[in-house]
Amino acid sequence: MARYSIKDLEELSGIKAHTIRIWEKRYGIVVPDRTDTNIRLYSDDDLKKLLNISILNKHGLKISHLSKLTRSELKEKVIHISRDSSDAEIHIETLIIAMLELDEWKFDKILSDSIIKIGFEETLVQLMHPFFEKIGLLWQTGSINPAQEHFVSNLLRQKLIVAIDGQAPVTREKPLTFILFLHEAELHELGLLFYSYLLKKNGIKVIYLGQAVPFEDLEKIMQIQKADYFLTSFTTGITEKDLRHYLMNMSETFPEQTIFYTGYQVAKINGSLPENLVKLESVKQFQEIIRTL
Repeated sequence: MARYSIKDLEELSGIKAHTIRIWEKRYGIVVPDRTDTNIRLYSDDDLKKLLNISILNKHGLKISHLSKLTRSELKEKVIHISRDSSDAEIHIETLIIAMLELDEWKFDKILSDSIIKIGFEETLVQLMHPFFEKIGLLWQTGSINPAQEHFVSNLLRQKLIVAIDGQAPVTREKPLTFILFLHEAELHELGLLFYSYLLKKNGIKVIYLGQAVPFEDLEKIMQIQKADYFLTSFTTGITEKDLRHYLMNMSETFPEQTIFYTGYQVAKINGSLPENLVKLESVKQFQEIIRTL
């Protein structure tokens, strides 16, 4: 069973830690375990309950009323609201609940309904990527157990690969080429697949190298097929020093290419970097960049 800190609950539910403590004391919403040093630890069931309460509270139901409902009653109310809602935040929180319950049917239905309503690309931008970012921090701290991580990763990966394979061949007279890769110690490729889909959808050629690519292989690939751009992501823990060194090495080795970099770890980078290194803050930013290429 996964264990969550109160900070984890705040990140996932959007409910401030201070508010969670008040609700615990006043309404007994959840009763956490405590460590020997009195640190609160919460279970999957606690997180699911708080997510359901968060959704309902945002829709105007008072906590004094919600505190009297059973877990089953809370779930039924959320299902009723989610069925008709177009609020992306609600669907993201419902996806998290489906992940915790390993409920493939619920997870797939939320995504499929969204794809029908707003299309795959907007579902990617509004739902899939924010969901991935929201739980990414928990993957880093080990708060989500491996079964949940593999479950959700494989479902999203399947959908992305199908969508990527469904894109038409590149038809530009002089197509631009991106090399997408992750460094030697990096295995989390969902974000890279998101970007691969966006590029291919916009008629840009992608050389997808995927996970754990040795640096010398990048040089070999460039000898075979020269690319205009690189795109990489840093999710796994890496020191600021090592990350800066890696990016500087990329910049010096490939001075004629623009190198886009993104991921949770890039926030560590302080100070200026060479002009051919471009940090991606969001998927929407990258969509805007693609339109200018």
